[in-house]
Formats: sequence, C-alpha cells, structure tokens
Amino acid sequence: MARTADCTRNTKETKIHAVLTLDGSGKSDVSTGIGFFDHMLDGFARHGLFDLTLHCEGDLEVDCHHTIEDCGIVLGQAIQKAVGDKAGIRRYGNFLLPMDETLILCAVDLGGRPYLGFDVKFQGERVGGMDTQMAREFFYAVSYAAGMNLHFKQFSGDNDHHILEALFKGFAKALDQATSFDERITGVLSTKGSL
Repeated sequence: MARTADCTRNTKETKIHAVLTLDGSGKSDVSTGIGFFDHMLDGFARHGLFDLTLHCEGDLEVDCHHTIEDCGIVLGQAIQKAVGDKAGIRRYGNFLLPMDETLILCAVDLGGRPYLGFDVKFQGERVGGMDTQMAREFFYAVSYAAGMNLHFKQFSGDNDHHILEALFKGFAKALDQATSFDERITGVLSTKGSL
C-alpha cells in the first residue's frame, strides 16, 4: 500500500497543494514562484527518493517569507500523514552530507515531539530569490507540522548555495532512513508502545 498524502492549505497569503509519496522514485513537480526554492525541493525529492508534487501561489510581492514557511507547514503535514501509524519504521535517521567545501549533519526522530536544532551559519542574505534566513523558518515549520525532532549541524561551509543544498539533501537522506521499514520491528519503535 502506497504511503501517500495529499494536503492543501489556503490562506490570504498562500494557496498550496502538495502530494507526497514516501516510497517513490525521486520524481518532482514543484512550482512556488521562487526558482532557487524549487531547486531545493526538487533536490529533496530526488535524493530522498520521494515523489513530490507541490504547487504554491504566494504573496511574493511582499517577500518570500509566507511562501517558504507555509510550504514547510504543508510538507510537514504531508510527511506526518504519509508516515501513518509509524508501525515498522526505523523512526530515526541521520546523514552526513558533503557538498564541496560544505559538510552538514542532519538527524531526524519521528517520535511525535517537535523540535528544531539549527546550528548553521550563512555568509549572505539570499541565494537567488530565497532569503537564507528562511531555511531555518522552513525547517522549523516542517518539524512542528510533522511532529519530528530535526537537527542540523554545520561542520564546514562558505558558499551559501552549497550550504542550502546540503541542508535539503541531508534532510532527504535522513528522512528516507527514518521512514524506511525494518522487518525486525514489531509495532512501533518505542518503549511506550505508541508514538
């Protein structure tokens, strides 16, 4: 049975529709009006082997904030919905991703408690049409909407393009690991018996 979620969010600031399939092949159809952000979401789908459709019409005449944050909310909701009852999944995932001079660690726990740790520094204010400070806002929104612990640690990196790309790809790889099944796990991986 495919682990797929279909989520919609309509506000005065954004109109978003997303479909996420966890057990995909890395296909994406993304359109947010922010070219660099689209590139990051495409990388997330491709490297996590997720299938992702995400279309957003946002108030970009204001700035990129509402579009990127709300896309994070919707993606987080889709992750939570697609994972379902979490029976049989590994729950934890981590990945150390190199991107030229950049090295980023991402760690995920799908335990149901939201938290974001974000130890990342940027050199400039934006890459393309994406404000670099919006990376934290995006992942904060994902972590809280999905109910996950999400941590990033930057070990090196000077080029903001590389840093951002490593964040999204590292997250994809860690999430793919956390959502994958382990036949040795009966029920959910928790001493409490539920997540």
